[in-house]
Order: sequence, then C-alpha cells, then structure tokens
Amino acid sequence: MTTDVYAPAATVRPLPTRRILAIWFARLSVDRWRLSHGCEAGEGPDALPTALITETAHGPRIDAVNHAGHAAGARAGMMLADARTLCPAIQTAPADPAGDLDALEKLALWSQRWGPWSALDPPDGVLVDITAAAHLFGGEERLLRDVEAAFAKRRLATRAAIAPTAGAAWALAHFGAHSGPSAAIMPSHGDTIRLLADLPVAALRLDQDVLTVLRRLGLKRLGDLAAIATGPADRAEAAARDAIHRRFRNRKSPAANPLVRLDQLLGKVPEPLLPVVPQHAPLVQRRLMEPIRHRALLDQVLDDLAEDMVRELEARGEGARRLELGLWRVDGEVLVRRLELAAATREAGHITRLFAERLGDIDAGFGIETVRLRASWAEPLALSQGDVEQAAERHGTSLNACIDRLTVRLGPQAVRRPVPHASHLPERAQKWQPPLDPEPSSQSMLEFHQRPMKLLDKPERIAVLYASPDGLPQRFRWRGDVSEVARVEGPERIAPEWWREKSTVRLRDYYRVEDTSGRRFWIFRHGIAGDGRGGVPEWYLQGLYA
Repeated sequence: MTTDVYAPAATVRPLPTRRILAIWFARLSVDRWRLSHGCEAGEGPDALPTALITETAHGPRIDAVNHAGHAAGARAGMMLADARTLCPAIQTAPADPAGDLDALEKLALWSQRWGPWSALDPPDGVLVDITAAAHLFGGEERLLRDVEAAFAKRRLATRAAIAPTAGAAWALAHFGAHSGPSAAIMPSHGDTIRLLADLPVAALRLDQDVLTVLRRLGLKRLGDLAAIATGPADRAEAAARDAIHRRFRNRKSPAANPLVRLDQLLGKVPEPLLPVVPQHAPLVQRRLMEPIRHRALLDQVLDDLAEDMVRELEARGEGARRLELGLWRVDGEVLVRRLELAAATREAGHITRLFAERLGDIDAGFGIETVRLRASWAEPLALSQGDVEQAAERHGTSLNACIDRLTVRLGPQAVRRPVPHASHLPERAQKWQPPLDPEPSSQSMLEFHQRPMKLLDKPERIAVLYASPDGLPQRFRWRGDVSEVARVEGPERIAPEWWREKSTVRLRDYYRVEDTSGRRFWIFRHGIAGDGRGGVPEWYLQGLYA
C-alpha cells in the first residue's frame, strides 16, 4: 500500500536585475603624479601649470594636465610646443601609462569591496557588478556615498554611477549631471533612452573619427541617434537608418559602430566584461622566537625559507623569476633585498647562493625577528627529467647560474646580448636584451645585403677630394689619411624610416669601396644633388670590412 504525499510547489523567485557600478577616475594620471610628490590638490608642485607628456616622432605630446595647466589653456592631446605658446611657464613631467594601468588594476581589485567581481575600463575606469549587493550598504544611494568617501580618503578624483548596463553606467558617470547620489542612479525598470537622451553621442564610447562622422550627419545627442535607429519606420527615417547601417555595418569593433554601442547601452546586445582576478604571489616566512643578529643564523633561516619556497612553487607548477627577501628588525625598520633571475628556477641552493651576495651589508641592529621570502614574478615551470644541464647547475656551472651570478655582482643592466632588430637603417638594425630572453623572429638585413663586420658607433664625416663624373668617390680623407679608391661597388639606396622621421630627411646611397692598399670601407652619400632637402650632399664612413 502506498501513500501519496503532497509536496507544495517550490516558490520560484525571479532573478535580480543586473546592476553595474561605473567608477571614473577623472584625473588618474595627474592624481598619481601629485600623490608621488606628497601634496594636496592645488598645493606645492600642483599649484603650477603642469603637463604630463609623451615623446613622439613629432615632438612631446600632452597626455594629461592639472587644473592650473587646464586654466592656462593646455589640453590633453595638444603638442607641447603649442601649449607653450599659450603658457610659456608650463612645467612638464613624463607620463607613465604602464604605471597608470598597474594602479588601475589595483583599484579594480580594491573595488571588489562593493561587489563580487570587477573589470577594467581602460584607461581610467572600473566597472563593478553590484547585483543584489547594494542592500548590504543600506541601498544604492548609500553605496555611492561610500564610494565617494572611500576614494576621497585616498585623494583621488572620481565620479560614479549605477545603471542596469555597463554602457549606461559609463555614460552616466562621464556625462551625467551629478547633483547628488540619486542623480547618478538609473532605475532598473525605465526608459533608458528617455533618461539619457540629452547626453552627447560621445557617451557611447566611440572612436574619435566615428564621433566626427556623426556630428557631420547632425547626430549630436543620444536621442537623435536613437530616433533614427529605433524610431518609427516612416520613409525619411527608414532611409536615414539604412544609410547609417550601410556606413557602419562593416565595422567589427564596437567602438567603431554606434549602432552596436547603442544596443549594448540598451541591453539588447550583451557586452562581455573580463573580470580582474587577483594573483597571489608565493610567499613563505619565519617569525623567530628570539631575534637574531649573526650572519650564520640568518643563512640558516634563508636555507629553510628557500626549501619552503621550492615546495610552494612546485605545488603550483611554477618557477621564480623575481624574489624579494624582507627582514623585519626589532626597531620596526624593514630591509629588502631583491633578485631577478635569468630563467625560472626552483633550485633552493641556487637561490641561497644568489642571496648570499646581497646580505653582506645587512645591519641587524638589535636583531631580526621576521624573515619573509616572496616570489613577485613566477612563470610556469613543468617537471622535467634530469639532464646534463641540471647536473651542471648542481655544480654551479650552468649557463643560467653563471648569468645570475654575473647579474648579482655587476648589476641588472651589465649583462646583455645584441640581437637583430627590424630596421633597415644600419645603426638601428640591432638592439640589446637580457641574455636568455628568446630572440625576436624579425629577419635581419644581413640576409639580403653584405654588411661589414665592424660598424662605427656613429657615422664619421669624410672629405671626398675627387669624384668621377658620375659622382663616385675616387679619393677621400678620413682621420687625416688620404685613400685612393681602386674599386667601387654600389650604390645601395636606403630610405629613411618615414613613420619615424620627418619628410625632409635625405636619402642615403651606400658604397663598398677598396683603396689601393687593400683596405675596404663602407661609405654613404647623405642626400642627392637637387633633391630640395638641403645643400650639397655629404659623405660619411659607416663601417670597415675585415
């Protein structure tokens, strides 16, 4: 006999509406520069007109300016020479895009206090998913106040907004009229286009050339574009919609297609966001029962930490490329020694031998109570069968070990090797890189043209005393010696790098010449007579053949 048991149907709750928090660091580069000088906004160095610049082929270009520089007329994207005409007293400092991106990544990780995950919005923004998390802060208005207070304490200028999509939140943060936290919050269920209709089309995160095209078409506001893209299908607007589709339908990048960006803002097209995932560096440490002051005890602690680090790295399948050893003294001072290795390693003896070179000047003071070893840079390093190289490494004769020892003793910039570089100009056809880095795949010009074994660091001027009617040198003077030319091969014409040089740079005609005593030279004529790029062509000696 069976008994039917009644089970009520489970209550199905609808999924919460997605909510995105957009945080815009309006002056990230300038704020980082100001904080590096330890001054408040408008005080100290920040009180003077200052521009952060980047060197380009056409001269320094401004990447960011502070308030004083902006008031003086300088703008981001302006050439420094143009800005000096408006403000001759403007100060300059080098821009640091890599440092800005690194700081933005740290801020994105720190912003996960307001949501489960965050994503970068380069070059100066962060997106945080706060879906079903705002109630933990007392509502979205209080969450925005907390965001503003948290970054104000860090002395960073920010603007934040909350909306159902990343595009809408970005537009509201950058172009919304913020009169309070409530004005920066878009309702979950509402007419998005109606709420954002008065914002400029730049709120769609489009490239500058696309914005120029839209302005020429008379589409200056989001409402104007939305009326054509999604409005009633009368004949005139249908033709305009077809014209926009034809103009931008082949644009693959969302930043080059206003229709895709508009659909992303409205939530019709999903916008993938790549979350920022924190990377935890391998770290081992020893908290000592009694402070130590003698080198022998410190070496013993270092040996133990190296063994612990090897086990930690082996569990992760990685090897250390950069190691940091921190020593905490009793008086609170922290001593740090760093190593950067030529190749990833998990060999404890190798690590201790390298650090032994850096611990000779350690002042233990009243004693060291904590020692910490951290691998700030690690690379994948799989387990491998022992071979001759590993046997040599145990005896200290490995190439990697040799390079690491030379680097520790001579400095990180002392050990380099030349490799081919993708340039047809002889003085730029090679560059220097760390000795064990992979060689670039670019082909060398040596494969196509014979080059001398010795190139001068800088081409030296020579005086051509006599030339044949066709312009070939027959007698020239170099470093006081006169050479009679017996044979000439050439010319080999090398044009300047047009993407780096100005259009007035002259051409080069290279010749391989041999004098009557058998010496061979590589010379070139800088310029062509009558090319309109200067006066009489000049002659230089670039290299010598063995």
